[in-house]
Amino acid sequence: MEMRRETAEVLDFVIHERRSIRQYTEEPVSEEDLRMILEAARQAPSGENAQPWRFIIVKDPETRKKMSVIAGGGSGRRFTAEFVTQQMQERFKSLEDEEKKKAAFEKLTSGNVSAFLAEAPVNIVVCGKKGVWDLPYDTSAAIENMLLMATALGLGACWVIAPCIDIRDEERLKRLLDVPEEFKIISIIALGHPARYPRPRPRLPLHELVHSEKWGTPYYTQEEL
Repeated sequence: MEMRRETAEVLDFVIHERRSIRQYTEEPVSEEDLRMILEAARQAPSGENAQPWRFIIVKDPETRKKMSVIAGGGSGRRFTAEFVTQQMQERFKSLEDEEKKKAAFEKLTSGNVSAFLAEAPVNIVVCGKKGVWDLPYDTSAAIENMLLMATALGLGACWVIAPCIDIRDEERLKRLLDVPEEFKIISIIALGHPARYPRPRPRLPLHELVHSEKWGTPYYTQEEL
């Protein structure tokens, strides 16, 4: 029982320490650490044990630069549409500092928010086999395992979907990486040693998230937490 408790506390620490890291040092990721991260992905659950995931490790600087350009373009189009439709302004309405708001809008609409793949020494491209019913859920489980293992190893990672949302961008990536037609590119994980740790972003409290027996009856009260 004591060992279980200690293990749970370690896992709790790793979960709370995980951050989306977008700035990296030039220090390489060791092959031992990379293998542990990929093994964590391999052990993820999947519907009917389909294991539809496949991974491409990209370290070549030129390839990472090309992937970064595709990611930046995808994010730029997505967030420009959000800005034009006023959704971005609504999302940031609680931010009172106009300079910070302007900087955030610029970072998002320019695509720079996702154009950091070239800075990470390793990009893990997550692919999934088409036709598998639970593909998005299976690959998401594998990705989360990788993110948590990276954190446990003192590394930083970021789950990037910008290069894959638009089918045109995905096709560019598939041509760049020779991905066969029967597979879909799900996302890219940037991986490396963090150059800085961002502050934790706020999370909604449990009493707003968890319902008892049916919707609308809180499982916890605010006082209990």
